[in-house]
Amino acid sequence: MGTDAPRSKGHRRIRRLLIALGVVLSLVLVTAGLGVWTVTRSFPTLSGTVDIEGLSNPVTVTRDQAGIPQITAKTAADLFLAEGYVHAQDRFWEMDFRRHVTSGRLSELFGESQVGTDTFVRTLGWRAVAEQEVALLDPVALGYYQSYADGVNAYLDTHDGADLSLEYAVLGLQNRGYEVEPWTPADSVAWLKAMAWDLRSNLDDEIDRALLSTTLTPTEVNQLHPEYPAGAHPTITGSQTVVVPSAGAPEAAEPAGEPTAEPSASTGLDLTVEPASVDSYAGALTELRAALSTIPELLGPAGGEIGSNSWVVAGSLTNTGMPLLANDPHLGPALPSVWYQVGLRCQSITADCPFDVAGYSFSGLPGVIIGHTERIAWGFTNLGPDVVDLYIEKITGDSYEFDGAAKPLLLRDEKISVAGGDDVKIEIRSTEHGPLLSGFDGTTYQRIASDYPKAAGLPTASSGAESGAEASGVDLTTYELSLQWTALTPGRTASAIFALNQATDWTSFRAAAELFEVPAQNLTYADVEGNIGYQAPGLIPIRASGSGTLPVPGWTSEYGWTGYIPFEALPSTFNPPSGYIVTANNAAADPGSPNLLTADWDLGYRANQITARLQELIAVGTPLTAELMSDIQGDNYSAIAAALVPRLQEVRLTGSAAEAQQLLDGWDYQVDADSAAAAYFNVIWRTLLKDMFTGKVDDGAHLTGGDRAFSVVTSLLGQPDSPWWSNPTYGTVGQESMLRRVMTSAAAESADLMGSDPTDWQWGSIHTLDLKNASFGESGIAPLEWLFNRGPYELAGGSAVVNAVGWDATQGYQVDWVPSMRQVINLENFDDSTWINLTGASGHAFHSNYTDQAPLWRDHETRPWLFTPAAIKDDAADTLTLKPAA
Repeated sequence: MGTDAPRSKGHRRIRRLLIALGVVLSLVLVTAGLGVWTVTRSFPTLSGTVDIEGLSNPVTVTRDQAGIPQITAKTAADLFLAEGYVHAQDRFWEMDFRRHVTSGRLSELFGESQVGTDTFVRTLGWRAVAEQEVALLDPVALGYYQSYADGVNAYLDTHDGADLSLEYAVLGLQNRGYEVEPWTPADSVAWLKAMAWDLRSNLDDEIDRALLSTTLTPTEVNQLHPEYPAGAHPTITGSQTVVVPSAGAPEAAEPAGEPTAEPSASTGLDLTVEPASVDSYAGALTELRAALSTIPELLGPAGGEIGSNSWVVAGSLTNTGMPLLANDPHLGPALPSVWYQVGLRCQSITADCPFDVAGYSFSGLPGVIIGHTERIAWGFTNLGPDVVDLYIEKITGDSYEFDGAAKPLLLRDEKISVAGGDDVKIEIRSTEHGPLLSGFDGTTYQRIASDYPKAAGLPTASSGAESGAEASGVDLTTYELSLQWTALTPGRTASAIFALNQATDWTSFRAAAELFEVPAQNLTYADVEGNIGYQAPGLIPIRASGSGTLPVPGWTSEYGWTGYIPFEALPSTFNPPSGYIVTANNAAADPGSPNLLTADWDLGYRANQITARLQELIAVGTPLTAELMSDIQGDNYSAIAAALVPRLQEVRLTGSAAEAQQLLDGWDYQVDADSAAAAYFNVIWRTLLKDMFTGKVDDGAHLTGGDRAFSVVTSLLGQPDSPWWSNPTYGTVGQESMLRRVMTSAAAESADLMGSDPTDWQWGSIHTLDLKNASFGESGIAPLEWLFNRGPYELAGGSAVVNAVGWDATQGYQVDWVPSMRQVINLENFDDSTWINLTGASGHAFHSNYTDQAPLWRDHETRPWLFTPAAIKDDAADTLTLKPAA
């Protein structure tokens, strides 16, 4: 919760869809106006009394000025019913939109252009697996999900259309026949599949390596996908070594070794084979990558740049003598925020009602995902293990080959309902590995054909059982791609949330973590007894051979999964001697660990800086405080700037470029919003990546400017004559020539963007965040976007920076992922904890709590996080009593 990957095109498709709708809306606004009543009619009741069917006892919902609810109930069933009701009050459109995505039903909302996206999601089978997981729930957990659904439906019983949310008024202008369906437990559980998809780790790396291997040498591929620098950056449960680059001493990765004649243990494939039929091979995988990008991002850009920071420090290092735990997950910005702050408390803690928990929930899902109980606190970051593999399958008609025998494809027919159009029938085909990712536009991926094995350096398929057509000399065999993914096996994560929410110590916490199978996360831990810990849970496959870094043959069991790494063998630590644990998507263990988790860790620049900051404070005896933890969350130090700027200062420039170059003199490498040096440097950085790699590798090897790009460029600083510094397209030869061109171009671009005086440049003026409605916010129609979007906000931070306000250098300087929330939990006194959300509690445009937390978040301020009943009561702005209907 890192391969650099461009933003999804899923919402851009919806944007094209909404152009006609936006025109209609514009006419409505001009001729009549929506009116205050239309806009505000969906605002929820926050005080007084409401009768609710299904409650057994009254429930109290208090809200503070930020609209954050604290729910107190006598029974667990009433508690989760009330949470469902409150989520629906504030966020039902968001919930409804998400369930249409996760079930492959966007076409019901937006029409025929979403059929391709729906087909892909249904092929992956998120909803089908969710329904299987619901069937496997124990009676208690199933009861919690059903109570939550009952609460949502109680709200739907008295609200409809524009009474639910303004988005339904807009949707009704185009899709008048749409009716909201009741909520079900499967609607909640399917959201876990969307989480797992957006956090799916290295699938994009796998595709990228395969594409690169068709045109580059193994050494060049390794340079563009470097290994984790364990000698310079810390691992979570092992070495805490850090290296902070200083002027004149850039951090350099170990140079890649020369290729051998044997397949690499880290790739599972022999990349030394000379590629053949490159166009066919590259085209097929490029189409696959394009199809992957069409799925709407519910958490953010898939791959390695979705990261997170979380660390915990022991009481021996703090000012209170008790632990502190910090966490800030990095996800795509959305309006409303993906998180919903909430407190859930049983009036009395009993075996039947064991909850006293507060933190960040997902609307649509019962319980709290990240937060604390009355005894423990926890944080999440994405572990990022390799849990998905692509297989090349030999397909003949409705059968596929496996270990020399023909096996029937698993076939499933589904129907997609289309708003304003005819139903679309689809056939989903699967092998024992998983679904075939083929045919979404009628031809996708069929061109892979028999050239793929040669292009990838793979063995050719065995003859196996021949059909009559093959026996007569007509080869009807094609090669297609299938996907094996841990999330497509029904698991126990849906129960893990409740187990976490009632954990009281390290033992019960680990028992809960063992249930958290998909997506695999890094869990940081602290408790009121003064203990700190870390646990990596998740289903992580063991492969018969290879490591999942490239597509492998599916017609043989040689590359299959043989099981999963046992939970007890996953990385874990409890009360380490250092007194602190840092997780920032860096490697979980030192090299040599007996179990391969992944070859594609985040390369550890954020972990390095967080660890360095902690070590500096500890070394001088400064007690760690909650305020210092928040300060570290806002750290803007750029490791790539520290490595590259000393070399940039040596480049001989003239004119306006030389004037801009002077901004770098004395710069502290902090990418602050008001920094002129940060603005110029980041324009240089984007220009450098474009000029170094354009025309040499497909899409710049997806180097979007984050941790992988950092490592690639710094490893080349000591190689001024490396071919990577030369690009015939721009006439550059060698490092000096490349840097001179880049700095001159960047100075001119900076002047165009920010004015002719370099001292007036500011990073925040081009590094801006637009908070966009997840469904209607990218219509391209100004009145529609004005209704739902907010911003822009000028921001500090950057990619692979602790304050991870990230941007995609292949697209521009605008913000693409952010610290989606920030929390610092004080185990000495929970009322002294702090939290902040990206936007606000409400999903209703123009509500006072729609974006009220965004300015605080922008300025790196936080809100008090009150927990005890007395403190909550004193701070209450509204109190709503939900009581059983007569």
